[in-house]
Amino acid sequence: MSDDLYDDYILDHYESPYHRGHVDHPTIAHEDENPLCGDQVRLQLVIDNDRVKEAWFEGHGCAISQAAASILSREIEGKTIDELKTFQAPQMLDLLRVRLTASRQKCGLLSFKILKTMLYTLNDDLHTA
Repeated sequence: MSDDLYDDYILDHYESPYHRGHVDHPTIAHEDENPLCGDQVRLQLVIDNDRVKEAWFEGHGCAISQAAASILSREIEGKTIDELKTFQAPQMLDLLRVRLTASRQKCGLLSFKILKTMLYTLNDDLHTA
């Protein structure tokens, strides 16, 4: 794990993000922001047979928040809803490959927080359907 906050891995995902954009008909979408710094991310998922078929994001903010959204989008594609429910914050931080201060962890975990909110909402939608 690197101590350099803006190492090549983060900068690569920031400058050439994976699935940055939108999908026309997402199964579920949610957005949130970090009010302390203004980072904003909108995550959109296409789910088919309880599996993430596509994950897309849009947003603005620091390199950490936007790279984390890119890294998360790539990581969760192909995973089942049950697999995502067991995905935890320390695993997300490990995916970033850098050590973050407590305040920067909010940037690195913004898209993760959105994912967990989506899973909770999706779960509610499935029970009411």
